[in-house]
Amino acid sequence: MMALQFQVLLFSLVLLAPIVTPDPPDKEKQALLSFIEPLQHDDSYNWNPSQSPCSWKGVICDPTMTTVIQLSLPNAQLVGNLSSAKIGDLSNLLVLSLRGNYLSGSIPSDFSDLQLNELYLNDNYFSGIIPYINSDDLDKFNISGNNLSCRIPSSLSYKFPESAFSRNKDLCGYPLDSCNMSCPYQFRKWGSDSIVVSKRVKVGVSVGVALLLLVILYCFRKKIRTPIKQPWEPSLEAPDMARKGNKLGFFDDGYKGLGWDELVQGSAEVLGTGGFGTSYKRVLVETKMTVVLKRLIKDVSVTKMEFESQMEVLGKMKHENVVPLRGYSYGSQDDEEKWVVYDYMHGGSLSAHLHGLRGARLNWNHRMRIALTAARGVAYLHANNVVHGNIRSTNVLIRQETNKDASVSDYGLNTLFDMWSSPNHWVTGYWAPEVLRTQKFSSKSDVYSFGVLLLELLTGKSPDQTSADQNDFPMWVQFVVCEEPKVEILDMELSSGENEKEMLQMMRIAKDCVSIVPHQRPTMLKVVSMMEEMETVETSLNNEQSKGYIDKLVTKTLETPSSIVTT
Repeated sequence: MMALQFQVLLFSLVLLAPIVTPDPPDKEKQALLSFIEPLQHDDSYNWNPSQSPCSWKGVICDPTMTTVIQLSLPNAQLVGNLSSAKIGDLSNLLVLSLRGNYLSGSIPSDFSDLQLNELYLNDNYFSGIIPYINSDDLDKFNISGNNLSCRIPSSLSYKFPESAFSRNKDLCGYPLDSCNMSCPYQFRKWGSDSIVVSKRVKVGVSVGVALLLLVILYCFRKKIRTPIKQPWEPSLEAPDMARKGNKLGFFDDGYKGLGWDELVQGSAEVLGTGGFGTSYKRVLVETKMTVVLKRLIKDVSVTKMEFESQMEVLGKMKHENVVPLRGYSYGSQDDEEKWVVYDYMHGGSLSAHLHGLRGARLNWNHRMRIALTAARGVAYLHANNVVHGNIRSTNVLIRQETNKDASVSDYGLNTLFDMWSSPNHWVTGYWAPEVLRTQKFSSKSDVYSFGVLLLELLTGKSPDQTSADQNDFPMWVQFVVCEEPKVEILDMELSSGENEKEMLQMMRIAKDCVSIVPHQRPTMLKVVSMMEEMETVETSLNNEQSKGYIDKLVTKTLETPSSIVTT
């Protein structure tokens, strides 16, 4: 009887005792925390370090709850890079899904330590080369929709279909197009050894890079010394163009009766060539008006009706910080050349002032004024449902040398082109990451581009320039986003110690604009408002009353343009 009572008591104690569940090793917990802590993420992914990783959202352990076998965080609004993550320490991980986030930077090299069954990194912003990934047990794999480049490793290329690698602009090799670029070879890791490069190779690469930089510098110096004044190109001399059926449409009575003969007579100055075409400065003989003729590239992909419809929309844009579109020509069956006509801005482009030899350098007050007035122009376009689509320093024009007011040009032309058929035409350093993925421009992508423009004003760096220590300007932009604003990255010409507070304020505005998540970016109206609140703006606008500008911008109704006159 006593024995039976003892057994019952023992059984009761067992039932009442706390259930102890073994946890995964601390190494795995630390690896997961090193992954999540540097990233911006949804609040539901605030993992509690005092709890078992097996209870964390997105983490799945084996049935014994002793090791992590799956990390699944698709569409979790993760923002940042994995440079400090130690995912390779999850030695028993079988499934890794990070698809549909905002992860940037390189794919961690310690992925080679994993023996995965499934890996999903698609629809992020990873860049650089694909590191060695152990594919022995890999059954499902997708890295499409990123910014990866160079050759696909053979261990992956012959095992997975084209769809697993698509939508990476610079990725090459089977099953995609063959490679025509020189790419570093990825060696498989053995034990603790990784890629081994001999001193001779390092020295050779260093010498090669130095020689390449010297060649680039020579070509650049030669280019900027080339006079820009050129005679009118023979192919443009078409005095009988109007008789071929080609008509010029105008939005201003001041241009009424102007024909093609008047536009092409005499010589013209080549102002520059951009993604949309070549611009020429012309002084009209009869009226002495100065205009800019832009000959569009031949990639116009819309019909004549669609072209003229867009021109009518753009011709209605009337604002002091928007370069007015005065007219256009679609061309004829015999002549496919298409033209747009703008007012000429005497102060030149912002790009010329920042990176060229034209005029005096810009001080801080000048840059502030240019930034604010350009922002007002873009905000006006957005208020009237027009996406600029090509914000860059060459399209920010200075109205006069004296006061540095700026106006934006080339707005709304991106809708006329199949911009993805010839991607090399465009300076993609200004483009928002989602544009490269979706191939669509929006007001939010304009805000990103404007943020890049602000960084260009602050640092003097050009988005179409690269350097030996950074792959491209967008990568540098994301570095800025991850860091606190610092005076050290400012343009040397601004580093006198004055106006530091305002410069850092401007850098924070730029940082908000280039957020990798579109809905986290401010509107252009908000950008204008933040810039107007900066003290330096008030003192640098020649007592201009900027308060209440936002209200006026929103409520202002468009002036009805003159009827379109065709000649």
